[in-house]
Amino acid sequence: MALAKIITISGRGVVVPGNDIDTDRIIPARFLKCVTFDGLAAGLFADDRKAAGGGHPLDDPRHQGAAILISGANFGCGSSREHAPQAIRKAGFRAVVAEGYAEIFFGNATNIGLPCVSAARADLQRVGQAVAADPALSVTVDLAAMQLRFGGNAVPLTMRDSARDALVNGRWDAIGELLEGLPQVAAVAGRLPYVSAPA
Repeated sequence: MALAKIITISGRGVVVPGNDIDTDRIIPARFLKCVTFDGLAAGLFADDRKAAGGGHPLDDPRHQGAAILISGANFGCGSSREHAPQAIRKAGFRAVVAEGYAEIFFGNATNIGLPCVSAARADLQRVGQAVAADPALSVTVDLAAMQLRFGGNAVPLTMRDSARDALVNGRWDAIGELLEGLPQVAAVAGRLPYVSAPA
């Protein structure tokens, strides 16, 4: 099973403003009782959206179907729940652009093929203003060029080299890679006396 190479992601953007948006805000704890991740999209920012009374950016009809989530610093902090990036992915987002990320959230997102790239605060403000002015604007995250392009403009992006390499070369799912290499694992195990010897 070859994994998809994730090199460019294009689509409309939506800004969810704020710093230190934690995983409990991204997906409240009551939604973690699921057996699979399939229904998590319904819980994405559920409490924030309820408190906003329909005024949350994700409930704005102009942003329906957006593929790129734009936010602030320390995105995904708090508990390590892997449901947070899963909820974002299940809601149709294919990349996140923020000033920075909590370490565990970043790793969990990378492991499901959800690129989390960083940009400077001033550049994020420029992108946010452009999206607010034209919600239909196409935004492109380019992991090859490490650029965010929008409306004829481009700003630099950063990302840990190991994560970028895994995404652009289709090696972002460690379990998938392991399963793909089972024949080689079995061959090596067969040569090891302590593995193949009878109990």
